[in-house]
Amino acid sequence: MIVSSSDQPDSNPILPALPDSAAPMRAAVRYGVLGLLALTVIASVIGYFVADLPGVWGALIGAAVGGGFILFTALGVLLTAKLPAMTAGAVLLGTWLLKLILAIVVMVLLEPLDFYDKGALVLTIVFALIIVLGAETYGVLSQRALYVEPHSSGDETTGNDTQ
Repeated sequence: MIVSSSDQPDSNPILPALPDSAAPMRAAVRYGVLGLLALTVIASVIGYFVADLPGVWGALIGAAVGGGFILFTALGVLLTAKLPAMTAGAVLLGTWLLKLILAIVVMVLLEPLDFYDKGALVLTIVFALIIVLGAETYGVLSQRALYVEPHSSGDETTGNDTQ
């Protein structure tokens, strides 16, 4: 059976399919979550062998604080990708300030408590920041993305914008 181009109105034989512009951020979030899960398991096991149950609690809290701090930024970028640049910037700045305040509040509330190991908490926060950021970077760099929007052959622009 021969299919003519008129039977498929959405196909364009001239332009190839464009990669999704949100694919790099989705990959960043996916790799970041996977990296955080791996770190959480490893840090919890090490924390258990070093400091018993308080080490596990320190690792879990550290992974939540450190990994959450970085992952919420990537999620914010992904969710504001379709917004105008000024709106997206304002939302990202607001969420960054909210994350910073939340991290400070969590640390202040945890200070007098002793059910967790402080060493496991600090080390897991540091490793979470490094591993999740590295995983997100790998996710972004492993995707193909357009940096300009191509014009189809039917556009009225000539490339000469002088008037």
